[in-house]
Amino acid sequence: MLILGLNKTTLLDFPGHVAAALFIGGCNFRCPYCHNRDIVLKNEFLIPLTPEEIFAFLKKRRSVLTGVCITGGEPTLYPDLPELIRQIKELGYLIKLDSNGTNPQMLYNLIHTGLIDYCAMDIKNAPEKYEITIGFHNNQPKFDLAAIDESVQILMQQNLIPYEFRTTIVKELHDESDMLGISRWIAGADAYFLQSYTDSDGVLCDGYHAHSEETLQKYALLCRQSIPNTVLRGV
Repeated sequence: MLILGLNKTTLLDFPGHVAAALFIGGCNFRCPYCHNRDIVLKNEFLIPLTPEEIFAFLKKRRSVLTGVCITGGEPTLYPDLPELIRQIKELGYLIKLDSNGTNPQMLYNLIHTGLIDYCAMDIKNAPEKYEITIGFHNNQPKFDLAAIDESVQILMQQNLIPYEFRTTIVKELHDESDMLGISRWIAGADAYFLQSYTDSDGVLCDGYHAHSEETLQKYALLCRQSIPNTVLRGV
């Protein structure tokens, strides 16, 4: 397990909890608008945190924190993720997982063995535009959405934990037809969050922009036809 970052306190990442966030290095996507470039690319200047450092911190903070958010990168790339979570839960913490949905079998196991208490899954775009949104190019094999769709169904068909789907909306990548395609795909989901793109020094690629707030409100209204609990986040 490659842990490349620690946010010691967050009020935003785990709904209803004061939490810490662990950033797991590496990802199987290259979303050009991703703001965690160094984590995704596992830049060599980032010094990995040891398990001893993580658990020493978590033991000290049990009187303050109630949850740990495991994010990335893509945490489910690591076979030892369940064991890391198990050890954290032994300290009394609740666990939120952030995932792109490419490992449905691990997602299923984490839910059904009681290892995670909340899941946030990214929906990158409508199915027909997934490839360009995750950084796949014409010289690469066609991206198969089957694993993503399986993860969507796993979350929507279970009632063991709360979950959310979320999409970062980028002017150059998302339009009204895309939002309609997403909302039809995950129609009936418990919660769907639209997050506006924010430029930063850590973005994987330059040249992307946010839609206007008026456009984002329009997209939210459109999505609510299929997903009543559609919310704009951070706008």
